[in-house]
Amino acid sequence: MVKLTDDYLNNKAAFAAAGIKVPTYDQDKLRKATNEHPRWVHFGGGNLFRAFHAAIANTLIEKGELDSGVIVADTYDNSVVDGVYKPFNDRVLRVVTKADGNFDKELFASVTESLFATQARKEDWKRMQEIFKAPSLQVVSFSITEKGYNLKTVSGELNDITKADLAAGPEAPKGNMAGLVSLLLGRFQNGATPLTLMSTDNFSNNGDKLKDSVLTVAKGWKENGFVGQDFLDYLEDDKKISFPLSMIDRITPNPSETVSAKLKDSGFEDYEIIHTAKHTNIAPFTNTEEVHYLVVEDNFPNGRPKFEDAGVIMTDRKTVGEADEMKVTTCLNPLHTSLAIFGSVLRFKSISDELQNDDLVGVIKQIGYVEGLPVVTDPKVINPKEFIDQLVTKRLPNPYIPDTPQRIATDTSQKIPVRYGVTIKQYVDRDGFDPSTLEFIPLTIAGWFRYLMAVDDEGNAFEPSPDPMMDDLKKYVGDIKLGEETDVHAHLKDVLTNTSIFGQDLYAVGLGEKVENYFSQMIAGKGAIVKTIEDALAKHAK
Repeated sequence: MVKLTDDYLNNKAAFAAAGIKVPTYDQDKLRKATNEHPRWVHFGGGNLFRAFHAAIANTLIEKGELDSGVIVADTYDNSVVDGVYKPFNDRVLRVVTKADGNFDKELFASVTESLFATQARKEDWKRMQEIFKAPSLQVVSFSITEKGYNLKTVSGELNDITKADLAAGPEAPKGNMAGLVSLLLGRFQNGATPLTLMSTDNFSNNGDKLKDSVLTVAKGWKENGFVGQDFLDYLEDDKKISFPLSMIDRITPNPSETVSAKLKDSGFEDYEIIHTAKHTNIAPFTNTEEVHYLVVEDNFPNGRPKFEDAGVIMTDRKTVGEADEMKVTTCLNPLHTSLAIFGSVLRFKSISDELQNDDLVGVIKQIGYVEGLPVVTDPKVINPKEFIDQLVTKRLPNPYIPDTPQRIATDTSQKIPVRYGVTIKQYVDRDGFDPSTLEFIPLTIAGWFRYLMAVDDEGNAFEPSPDPMMDDLKKYVGDIKLGEETDVHAHLKDVLTNTSIFGQDLYAVGLGEKVENYFSQMIAGKGAIVKTIEDALAKHAK
């Protein structure tokens, strides 16, 4: 039996017997070097960081290209630091799960310090202030989810925490962004050394969002007399503080009970999953998929680790945008949303199970290969067709990535403008393309209306996933009964003309009637959704 805190340098055989690859470097020496010259801080100590960023650092340390470790700072859940970092000497076991059932297991010791970096823990906050003052610090990266950057309410007003932070100033910040700006102020006041703030959260224009939040706080403090224009000038000069864009793609779900059991059987002691009071699910191990991408705008005014030698694609701003658009509008997210909609109304419990259904696989192949690929902008650094190939053959069928259609169906009304509206617009704008030739995007949109009825394909009620527009949308279809004569146009026309949802008036581009026709077929009775999909695929096959 082995555990994370064992001496991996002198007990390699025991780890090898458990099938675990271990580092060749000494973590204690690395920790000492990090104290002397910190290079990299990461905010957000969750599963994605443990599976991806810690692995990048591990690779670079092994190659001798990074001379210090990563300092991880969590600001949401102190139990992550206290329960899964400190007791295990800041180490992590990454398990790469493959669709064929094989696991690759590797221990990382690339994290050298873990902090709960808020005012609630004074010593950790003081330590963060010291780190941010260090001229050697080059990169501060983030995986705190899009909510972590948010300063506003749904109505667009500053939220209460931000209002309080702007009024109180930089001494005792409460919110994530105010805390970050306070740390940056300390750096500014101690030499104004350059620094890169690198968002790696999974949403478009992430660096711009981070910059906007940072400047909102700084400008509020300037207006209230806490900082001067010189501090704002420092933040707005990308030769001093840069906010590169990135595109990240790696499915890293909550720790899997199945993986936990397999680790126990293999002789690894630290297999138990931790469920914190804040509902964080984390473990000494993290399970993730084998396919992954990180594309980053190469703008690092204080230098950077040689990320490209760990598989990160370093490129220009335009290419990052193209890679992100490829993923979000063509090669991944539209396929995911189609599986979410049909998986929910057909009562599937996992995405991997849906990939065992030939008809659903047929639908997403049509959306990706046939309808999306002809109009996608090739970013060159990633081949769009190969991206879809990996998604369909390796990623989505992986039973060890326990993702559900119900989770992905969350907030669908907010996703459709990008996931389908962009492709529709490409067909409208480009010569030689006619949007009315699209079949499986309108089929999926019809499926979404059918999903909004909250009745499955057997006529049984189900609870749709949360969506901010759910109440408004359900009123258009909530009175429709399966098998009854229905004026579909009267029910759907107001939504199909809503450009905020689809990006286009779907009637104006020749798709409104097509959606209506598919929807009419789907409400014909029990089993009508399955039959509609089968008929659409059969028609296309001819």
